[in-house]
Amino acid sequence: MTAPSPQSLPDDIDALKTLLLKKEQRIHLLEEQIRLFKQKRFGSSSEKSDQQAELFNEAELIDMMESASEAEALESAAPAQREAAPRKAKPGRKPLPADLPRIRIEHDLPDADKVCTCGCVRDCIGEDTSEQLDIIPAKVQVLVNVRKKYACKQCEGNVSTAPLPPQPIPKSKASPGLLAHIAVAKYQDALPLYRQEGILGRSDIDLPRHTLALWMVKAGQLAQPLINLLQDHLLSYPVLRCDETTVQVLKEPGKEAQSHSYMWVRVGGPPTQTTKLYHYADSRRGEVAQQLLMGYQGYVQTDDYAGYNGACAQAGITQLGCWAHARRKFVEAQKAVGKQKKAGKVDMAVSMIAKLYAIEKRAETLSPEARYTLRQQESVPQLQAIRVWLDKTLHTTLPKGLLGKALSYLEKNWSKLTVYTQDGRLGIDNNPAENAIRPFVVGRKNWLFSASTSGATASANLYSLIETAKANGLEPFAYLKRVFTELPRAQGLEDIEALLPWQMPTKAPEVVKVAS
Repeated sequence: MTAPSPQSLPDDIDALKTLLLKKEQRIHLLEEQIRLFKQKRFGSSSEKSDQQAELFNEAELIDMMESASEAEALESAAPAQREAAPRKAKPGRKPLPADLPRIRIEHDLPDADKVCTCGCVRDCIGEDTSEQLDIIPAKVQVLVNVRKKYACKQCEGNVSTAPLPPQPIPKSKASPGLLAHIAVAKYQDALPLYRQEGILGRSDIDLPRHTLALWMVKAGQLAQPLINLLQDHLLSYPVLRCDETTVQVLKEPGKEAQSHSYMWVRVGGPPTQTTKLYHYADSRRGEVAQQLLMGYQGYVQTDDYAGYNGACAQAGITQLGCWAHARRKFVEAQKAVGKQKKAGKVDMAVSMIAKLYAIEKRAETLSPEARYTLRQQESVPQLQAIRVWLDKTLHTTLPKGLLGKALSYLEKNWSKLTVYTQDGRLGIDNNPAENAIRPFVVGRKNWLFSASTSGATASANLYSLIETAKANGLEPFAYLKRVFTELPRAQGLEDIEALLPWQMPTKAPEVVKVAS
């Protein structure tokens, strides 16, 4: 074997250094992934952190900045004011709701104990009371519809029978109350139909799950006119949030049972008339987003999914980004780094984003106009400081690492992430839409799939009614019972509009008797 020539030694050394650097970068990335996997497996999954700890003085990190201009930008940014810690609730039991019925149970002394040691009969001078909460199991009853018949004795004919009021499901055993109970149990309490079948069976009521499923499909179809009105209301307000998640539909034309379909959600409407609408689609294609935003004019807040880009490119639509998604990527990088003595770049990013959220915390109770003014005074300078830091840090960070990916996400979506400062009605993140999708995700873990496309569509309608009712302060069962009672009798648009959640009292009275 011939020895390398002296002339080739420098080239060999440079090649080895390059190879060693690549190996070190690879090892760093793998160690980062291992720490992140361990944290996800054994650590807390919450992104919540101590905001006071995040709002540390950036002067501790000035040595990371490679130019004095960055330090000046940070010092000139408006400092975030520390929030006062919320007062803890007083210890002790909370009183039971005052509107619950009370049953008085008196406990008296035996007659012998009412006599004093001196021989006199003691007088009652007062009483001590304590309350216990009691629960009566669900009451099941049968509604017997008696329709009076009338005939003329003289003619021995001309018989007339009192008509039965329109029912939610004609020629069915299902009353509005039963339909509302089954819908709330499944879509609010995530109780699958086969479990409800077993619960009813304990009361000797035979209702197979396929019957319950058919009722839910018909109930969802019955609610379609009301859903159409809610959609018109949703699209009329110029602030909208969107999100989507997977759903499995077994009997879907042209698709395998194991394939994924999607449940889309839109959240919008004025603050006092919040609307949450769910929509089933067989795919996540951009055409679905275009369909959901057809005719809409205003702001649309989404995550970074590219399927929204085409729909939001329409004239009259401005797309917003989500700072929660941007922050989440830095939090993951922070967890992957592990504990370290000195704060690093990722801690800098989390701290600076935390200042934006501290400003939003103070703006929660402000009017849109006052919120806009506060953001212009404090959020805009803080965003400028983040931009200066991003421009310097982006090109000095390994792009394939978690921090590099978080920085790339921030750079890619920067224009969308700063739009929220333009209007006080806008939010800093898309959390309202993510929170709206959560009830569906919880239910999906229990009932796993929908059997058919009609079932998935009906589920979307019923989720929409329940979540919109909750958002407007209504109790879901009472609201659905009212809807299933009144909607079959609706004669026109005004009757359907009266069933919108914000048109109803907070506690709708129960319908006991209805005139024919």
